[in-house]
Amino acid sequence: MDPATSTATLQDDSEPSSIWGWWPSWRPTSAAILKSAEAKILTRVQNDMWARYVTLPNQERIWTLTVTNKSAPKPKQQAPTKTPLVMVHGFGAGVGLWVKNLDRLSHSRPLHAFDLLGFGRSSRPAFPSDATQAEDIFVSSIEQWRQSLGLDDMILLGHSLGGYLATSYAIRYPARVKHLILVDPWGFPDRNQPVAAEAEGTQVVKRPTLPLWVKAVVSVLGFFNPLAVIRAAGPWGPGLVTRFRQDFKIKFEDLFDDDTMTNYIYHCNAQTPSGETGYWAMMESLAWAKRPMLQRVDQLPASLPVSMLYGDRSWMTSSSGHEAARIRGQAYTRVELIKDASHHVNNDQPEIFNNMVEAICNSVD
Repeated sequence: MDPATSTATLQDDSEPSSIWGWWPSWRPTSAAILKSAEAKILTRVQNDMWARYVTLPNQERIWTLTVTNKSAPKPKQQAPTKTPLVMVHGFGAGVGLWVKNLDRLSHSRPLHAFDLLGFGRSSRPAFPSDATQAEDIFVSSIEQWRQSLGLDDMILLGHSLGGYLATSYAIRYPARVKHLILVDPWGFPDRNQPVAAEAEGTQVVKRPTLPLWVKAVVSVLGFFNPLAVIRAAGPWGPGLVTRFRQDFKIKFEDLFDDDTMTNYIYHCNAQTPSGETGYWAMMESLAWAKRPMLQRVDQLPASLPVSMLYGDRSWMTSSSGHEAARIRGQAYTRVELIKDASHHVNNDQPEIFNNMVEAICNSVD
């Protein structure tokens, strides 16, 4: 199926009205433009892909990709299907940022990736300002999505904000998760109780300073939603994203020689703010959560294996992973540091990342 194609029951993609409707109409974006930007990226996927909306009981819609290996031999007798891998993106992202991982990680099992509620092409409802309630909306939407797809269980992988929400989901619905994979997860450390400095062997790993784009976002966090500046910039928004996120152009230069990826990021975040508002409700500041996950990892069942993958050049610190392992005691918690990778581990070192994730999946079945 054409990656730009959705099911015949696809509803209108127009942006819903909201209190944010006053934002200038001169923003050069729309749901249709985002759809086209994503479609261009997904043309790089070689395996069979089904892209469609999954409608939740409350009529919110989750944009979903299901990828399977079209070259896999068809057995004469139907073999048991392997546990599907479900991938949850981070803040300000969407399914397009998994483009370097979809083919490889769907080689031997079904793969599902979706835009979180309030992000990408999914519905953008209003979120409450209470951190617990906002988190509950995200997690409940994931469970409703799972039920709608009819998945009994899954290997659940989350990046950044997606890692935080995946952990919260696994705490609430542990029977549905066979292995939890957290990639540079956000929101783990407790701001008031800093964890010990991370170390690799006997040598302390020096973390890089916050990227320029992160510092720019932090400078406005006290007044607006994190990415309000992109929308306020109007026609200058795309150029602003390209200027501050040159790293994305570099990460994907083997696939695209233009601004394809930065355009996609712009159109993901120039839409009506929704999930971004939910994130704002949950965060203490950009790197900290109001409800730190290290305070809750002990609620994960000891029988649930957890793998945590960090980039050694990320502004996230793997010390939170080691602290999670300490808290979980004898429960399986593995922390891996991927060399020469920043926060977007899966795009900085896709081959290493894909190998690691595939090995973890194969350990399940």
